[in-house]
Amino acid sequence: MAFKNIKLKRTGIVLLLGIIAAAAYVRFVNRNSKNMTSRQKVLKAVYPLWIGLTRIVGSHSRILTNTENKAPLKSIYDLTVTLNNGEEKPLRAYRGIKILFVNTASDCGYTRQYEDLEKLFMQNGDKLVVFGFPANDFKEQEKGSDEEIAAFCKVNYGVTFPIAKKSTVVKKNGQNEVFQWLSKKNGNGWNDQEPTWNFSKYLVDEHGTLTNYFDPSISPMSKEIVEAVRK
Repeated sequence: MAFKNIKLKRTGIVLLLGIIAAAAYVRFVNRNSKNMTSRQKVLKAVYPLWIGLTRIVGSHSRILTNTENKAPLKSIYDLTVTLNNGEEKPLRAYRGIKILFVNTASDCGYTRQYEDLEKLFMQNGDKLVVFGFPANDFKEQEKGSDEEIAAFCKVNYGVTFPIAKKSTVVKKNGQNEVFQWLSKKNGNGWNDQEPTWNFSKYLVDEHGTLTNYFDPSISPMSKEIVEAVRK
């Protein structure tokens, strides 16, 4: 009986130390975070583990490629993005460079991808623009206003790439016209895949052709995306 009690005490001590270590890690990762909920802080801290596990089990890890180089049936350069400050940004302004479109959310297990999206954007200079499209389509993980989203991205992840006005990105009434083009082959020429979750990614090349779709678990700085951007 005494031996069992000692064993239970040791187990309790180990668990307590584990909790303390986990709390310290979360605090360290979020040392520069501001106005984040406890959930957002935990999600930011566990992101590396989360992304690793999803890739191992194959969850949200699909990549679709325009292997036949099918041309779009409608030009993406005819579309305009409304930014979260109300500014209208015609996509024809980005003719000649690649565009990565990503539907985003502030309260998701993939939210830390904002860091890598910014890194990808900065590393590719005038060869790539990243567009974030905040949406509340998946488990209501983006409830903030456009102003709150902009502040969250800037303060916590240093985002400088353009962020669109909050909208709907899945196939239902009110779907953003850019995502209509990205997720319907009668626009882009070959792909019917809508976002499967927050942080789905669509890459359009310098000529306005959709070349790739990447599921959320494909990190912005993964070999697959980096190579597709640098082709």
